[in-house]
Amino acid sequence: MRLLNVTAFFFAIASALLLYGLNYDTRRLEAEVQAKERLADRARDDIAVLKAERGALARPDRIDAIARQLGLSPPRVDQFVTGREVSALDERREGGNGR
Repeated sequence: MRLLNVTAFFFAIASALLLYGLNYDTRRLEAEVQAKERLADRARDDIAVLKAERGALARPDRIDAIARQLGLSPPRVDQFVTGREVSALDERREGGNGR
């Protein structure tokens, strides 16, 4: 009977140590996951800001004004070898966002 009590006691101690170790590992992993979630949230915020900045910088009226300050102008027909390039340029311009 005494051997059974000693065995049960050591089993309980071993179980307590194992559970403590698992609890510690779980908390460490949870902290890592939360840190990575915060990092992902910051990255998403940065991406949103960069997309907004790109949209503001790519506005055609802004680009046109800067191009004219630099002495640039829209291409003329005589700058092309054939008229196909001009018609392709017009089609792209009429097609939407100019990309």
